Amino acid sequence: MKRIVLFLITNLAIVVVLSVVAHLLGLDGWLAARGGSLEGLLVFAALFGFAGSLISLATSKWMARNAMGVQVITQPRSATESWLLNTVATHARNAGIGMPEVGIFESPEPNAFATGARRDHALVAVSTGLLQRMNENEVNAVLGHEITHVANGDMVTLALIQGVVNTFVIFLSRIIGNVVDRSVFRSEDGRGPAYFISVIVSEIVLGILASLIVLWFSRQREFRADYGGARLGGRDNMIAALEALKSAHEPLPQQFAAFGIASGPVARGLQTLWMSHPPLDERIAALRALTDTR
Repeated sequence: MKRIVLFLITNLAIVVVLSVVAHLLGLDGWLAARGGSLEGLLVFAALFGFAGSLISLATSKWMARNAMGVQVITQPRSATESWLLNTVATHARNAGIGMPEVGIFESPEPNAFATGARRDHALVAVSTGLLQRMNENEVNAVLGHEITHVANGDMVTLALIQGVVNTFVIFLSRIIGNVVDRSVFRSEDGRGPAYFISVIVSEIVLGILASLIVLWFSRQREFRADYGGARLGGRDNMIAALEALKSAHEPLPQQFAAFGIASGPVARGLQTLWMSHPPLDERIAALRALTDTR
């Protein structure tokens, strides 16, 4: 859970900050002076929308290391660290990607995540709880799951989807701001103080609602990562790892959720729309339906 929520929160914060900067620099006024065309507004929204998601992507490893306190293994200090490096190296080679950085973060709960803007320069991190509560076969499958996220380019795809979503959030929020300022506050050009306030509020509200699209994508690619973990680490081991998560689990911080191994708490009805992972039972059932994975 942690990976995706951090990404979403960071992205939304960047979009809002960029909007404030655009207002202070007079870009909104400049756009209005040139006719305020919908085409021009869409180009403006796309530039700022993709800037937010790409900045989040570019800083994802740095944020993960600092927010989670990840200690990157440079020289293994124990047999466990040596095994981690060797296992990740094997999975990365089999998946056709470069060797990621490997790290450990302090947490009593079993969890792991992968992040990074490039397939050949990623970060894979596991919790101390994962190493303590799972056996090597299960950890092996979890590492395969995370390597699959990297190999599939899930972070880049997520950033592109978020960029498109940001574009429409920025575009619609400015239309809403213009309508509110003209209709409610009777501003002549639709760019009065109420415009700026309405834009910021609309961006926050629409940004939260638009995150449902990103969360839906996150749930879909989680199944693919499970299949990859089964292929690289063994189907039975992947199932055993997910079963272990059912007995002891606390989700990663939301910002890291998308590319973690564990699901969030059990949810029903509309609550499932806000989950970054499918329920564990659904993931286990999907793996058990596989017949061509060792």
